[in-house]
Amino acid sequence: MSRIATVICAAVAVAAGGYWLTTSNQTPTYPLVSSAEAQEADLDTSTIVEMVLGAEDAPVEIIEYASYTCPHCANFHNGPYKQLKEDFIDTGKVRFTYREVYFDRYGLWASMVARCAGPDKFFGITDLIYDGQSEWTKAGGPAEIVDELRKIGRLAGIDNDQLEACLQDGNRAQTLVAWYQENAERDGIQSTPSFIVNGKPVSNQSYADFKALIEAELGS
Repeated sequence: MSRIATVICAAVAVAAGGYWLTTSNQTPTYPLVSSAEAQEADLDTSTIVEMVLGAEDAPVEIIEYASYTCPHCANFHNGPYKQLKEDFIDTGKVRFTYREVYFDRYGLWASMVARCAGPDKFFGITDLIYDGQSEWTKAGGPAEIVDELRKIGRLAGIDNDQLEACLQDGNRAQTLVAWYQENAERDGIQSTPSFIVNGKPVSNQSYADFKALIEAELGS
């Protein structure tokens, strides 16, 4: 498939019968599961909760595919997304779904932290992750990066035990990757950020162009 499919095999680390992350003062080890193995494993992707904002009956549905380690995704979330939320999501015109893409293990860990406290805190933690992307992604090696992600989780009010339980959940990691693969293959995702607007693929673009596209869908 695309670059996403070729690198996804390096995204998930699962140790059979044990932790897939170690504590922060140890050197992490990362046994890998391949893309094919994730697909063949007995995983129930229906357990993955879609992260959604906006009115259920909104006339425009936007699905974003994004990676927490993607700079263009951070630029979108730190700028145009805030305008999109104010103009269209909060006003009931757009129903917005965020779906994670896993270019690498760091993006997967960020996703597991963002999802750790459930849907109510997901978008707030996502904002924190993107706000600090340039810092946590450059913190050093895997141990340093996961420590920075833990800090973001704690800042969001997640306690240490809950964070560790989320980060150590290897089955959850595999299921997230399988869920992502199903979505990406169905929607033909080749890069991030990518958008599906009322069922039609849309590339990353300026907010002005995005706004015009949404208004056309609304018949404005």
